[in-house]
Amino acid sequence: MKIVLIKPIAFSLVIFLSISSAVAQLYSSAELDKNYDMVIKNPSVQIEATEAINMLYNFKFAEADAEFRWLKYRYPKHPMPHFLMGLAEWWKIVPNTEIETYDKSFLAQMDSTINLAEELYDNEKNKIEPAFFLAAAYAFKGRLYSERKQWTKATFAGKNALKYLDVCKGNGDLTPELLFGDGIYNYYAQWVPSEYPLLKPILAFFPKGNKKLGEQQLETVANNAFYTRVEARYFLLQIYSMENEYGKAYEMAKYMWQTFPNNPYFERYFCRTAFVTGKTGEAEKAAQNILDKISQGIPGYEGVSGRNAAYVLGFYNLQYYRNYDLAGKYFKQAVDFSTQTNSMNAGYYVSSLLGLGKIAEMQKNYDEALSYYKLADDKADKHSSQEKEARKHIEALKKLKREERRNRRK
Repeated sequence: MKIVLIKPIAFSLVIFLSISSAVAQLYSSAELDKNYDMVIKNPSVQIEATEAINMLYNFKFAEADAEFRWLKYRYPKHPMPHFLMGLAEWWKIVPNTEIETYDKSFLAQMDSTINLAEELYDNEKNKIEPAFFLAAAYAFKGRLYSERKQWTKATFAGKNALKYLDVCKGNGDLTPELLFGDGIYNYYAQWVPSEYPLLKPILAFFPKGNKKLGEQQLETVANNAFYTRVEARYFLLQIYSMENEYGKAYEMAKYMWQTFPNNPYFERYFCRTAFVTGKTGEAEKAAQNILDKISQGIPGYEGVSGRNAAYVLGFYNLQYYRNYDLAGKYFKQAVDFSTQTNSMNAGYYVSSLLGLGKIAEMQKNYDEALSYYKLADDKADKHSSQEKEARKHIEALKKLKREERRNRRK
């Protein structure tokens, strides 16, 4: 299960704090800090944070890390530097959540964030800022635990995130940022039970949600918030796709890719939504760009994005250009990328097998075609359109081979 209720809880807050903290590093004077009861309300933080955050979302992790480490030097007892470094580790996970390479370092940074935030929470009169960091860090941990299917840990983290999120509510200065947490929660609190009925007993411990309200709240955040704007758009991309609002998804993905051109997640979504909405030229260009970046070893570009891009190019060459050799090459790439990422049950893998079967059939390589169709039938979801298509081709080829045998006997 890729998305669990815990994943969205206060996820926004996490980023909010993370980003705001990034700016703190660039204060010109400690006296300036004294004018604000919270770092996240300091306008200098907002002004200076932009560059560091942009580097993070544009996958320039080394440059972003230098900024975050200065933050740690500047604020050694504050949770924000650790949170930002943890956020960087999280975005290393985002392109392919199956890879566990960064789990340990991510969790270590979030645990450090929690420890420092708890000290501030216990010792400071103003509980709002440390509560923000606590909600955010627990929410991120819950997100990872849900990806790893560690449901007990995910539930515990989610309940802690909600507890500290409640502490933050009612602070008017932070309303746009807090709305992000509400929006994420409202959408997924209703979505998860409908998609994963087995989780209903766990979700009984959480308040009910409202998908439509959650989507509207996230759109408000995406247009008005400062710190959580990007994360709101990150989630809206997924929500628009799940709700079949592909036009909205395309516009959002295109803007995010143009803003962060080296972010593999946003570029992958741009390619996918351009393909689905019939923007052939844009989808084809984005797909080729993704494959080029993979071959160049650009950070974050690997098999998950590759299987998407290769399938798009295979489809166009098969259906539009009738270049069967090139189509076969790309479909095989999609199959290879799917195998590398252990995603043989994914739609791109099965669709690529069907494409290879069609090419082999047109070239009268019937045994080869039959093997592709049988593999597609085995991997496709039961009762899906892909399974039906594979079985239709299998039956047609079997019939053709029977007729050939009868003709040879005559």
